[in-house]
Amino acid sequence: MRARNSSPIIEEYLETIYKMERRGVPTLGIRLAERMGVSAPTVTGVLKRMAKSGLVEEDARKGVRLTLKGRELGEAIVRKHRLAERLLTDVLGLDLDQVHTEACRFEHAISPEVEERLVALLGHPTTCPHGYAIPGTEAPPAEGQPLATVAEGTEVVVLSVPEEDPALLKYLKNKGIRPGARVLVVEVAPFRGPLTVCGPSGDVALGIEVAGQIWVQGAA
Repeated sequence: MRARNSSPIIEEYLETIYKMERRGVPTLGIRLAERMGVSAPTVTGVLKRMAKSGLVEEDARKGVRLTLKGRELGEAIVRKHRLAERLLTDVLGLDLDQVHTEACRFEHAISPEVEERLVALLGHPTTCPHGYAIPGTEAPPAEGQPLATVAEGTEVVVLSVPEEDPALLKYLKNKGIRPGARVLVVEVAPFRGPLTVCGPSGDVALGIEVAGQIWVQGAA
């Protein structure tokens, strides 16, 4: 699925807004500018084009929100992106911290026919390498919580890690913090201090903001 006369830039905006809405983040212009790495006037101009195409609409409380058409297109782009990430890791062997940027380039060229072949080749995956659900799959979402909310002495399994910061992903990868890893919360410092967790590569201290972006569930 692709919007008529859409461009990779419009598709990147659709993808970003879709993810922000899914995470409950208000899609204010300034936040969108930060996510996209552009100026506020640039965002305003692109959003006006998207509104004219029926992809977004103004929301007094949340800045902008996707229309049904925009949400369907955004979901389709996210699906292609996450399938591309699976291909890059599972078949081509790229590291977790490399695949997001490469998938951003690849996702715009995936046709419906190629997407169908990709799904079959990859064995009908339900999550991307970072642990996020691939839209369109029937698997129920895993129940989880941010690592920052886990009490001391609790063992958990990592469900997902932040996907868009290569430096952070490389750090977490080197410490063994990735989807499927079992970690023990050793210590929670007071006053929003760091968490110390013991993972596959030993103890590691994580700031409260980083720990809030890592989703986990109780270990069986």
